[in-house]
Amino acid sequence: MSESLPQLSNRSLAARLVLLAVAMFAFGFVVLPPLYRVFCDITGFGGRGNDSPMVVAEAPDLSRSIRIEFVSTVNNYAPWQFEPAVESMIVNPGQMYYATFNASNLSDEARTGQAVPSIAPVVASEHFQKIECFCFVSQEYAGKESRVLPLQFIVSPELPEYVDTITLSYTYFESNYVTRR
Repeated sequence: MSESLPQLSNRSLAARLVLLAVAMFAFGFVVLPPLYRVFCDITGFGGRGNDSPMVVAEAPDLSRSIRIEFVSTVNNYAPWQFEPAVESMIVNPGQMYYATFNASNLSDEARTGQAVPSIAPVVASEHFQKIECFCFVSQEYAGKESRVLPLQFIVSPELPEYVDTITLSYTYFESNYVTRR
């Protein structure tokens, strides 16, 4: 009987460890993504919170100019070439602007890509309104296909005075790796 007690304890410990692993997996893949999306929507982190198309009236503040920097990154595992047409532009708050990015599927196979935006500084994310953006939907490409991706935006005149540069960064992923709202 004394030998069966350690076996029971080992089985109990193994069962508890398996249960803990399942609980950690469930937390990481079931519970955490919706919580992260809510956090991003509230704070604007990751360029979220202002991700829907909208109608905006122009009221340019010509006394002020803001530098918009465009940055692009391609996920290591995605066969894309992705870059902004221009690295930066000077804009006036309250005026509508257009920019483009160039994307190419480098593989021979059809692929779907998705751009995930991020805006810095975080305070600017509340004031950078994307009217039209390729990041709103996944992009389907044939093998070796290239295309120009449109971006229409406006910077709110309520942007704090101390912000003189906004960095709009996009990371391009294979879309089956991206979770959208």
